[in-house]
Amino acid sequence: MTTAELLLQDFDIEMAATRRTLERVPEDKPDYKPHEKSMPMGKLTMHVATLPKFGTFILTTPSLDLTTAKWPEMTFSTREKLLADFDALAAEARASLVASSDADLAAPWKFSYGEHVLSNSPRSLAFRHMFLNHLIHHRAQLGVYLRLNNVPVPGLYGPSADEPFKP
Repeated sequence: MTTAELLLQDFDIEMAATRRTLERVPEDKPDYKPHEKSMPMGKLTMHVATLPKFGTFILTTPSLDLTTAKWPEMTFSTREKLLADFDALAAEARASLVASSDADLAAPWKFSYGEHVLSNSPRSLAFRHMFLNHLIHHRAQLGVYLRLNNVPVPGLYGPSADEPFKP
């Protein structure tokens, strides 16, 4: 099994779980924040939905400098647009992963903010750590926002309080 095939197993599971979470985001609360230091729900939702673009950057560029990178629009408008954007970005990231050889995934990928290097690791590690784990982290935050707004939280790795196992 190739490295890409191994990563695709996680990718497909996490994209499906992410979509299930995004499907539940209320359209009428984009400014909701559980704390003054928290990101507004609309912005957090857009961050989660656009993170697959980061996975594509990791797989298709030699490096990424946050001071010059162009990122998708981060304004939440409708759930329908959010899901369409997420589906397109996830499909693009998946296609990039499928096209990646073991040599591509072993090559170093530099992530920086100007002169400050945040990471310089093999693409496979950057893809897992900087993209997938990052996505999972923010998706979990979004799950808390859903709970605090009485929106049913999907069971992603097993049951949730809203989706218990059925005997």
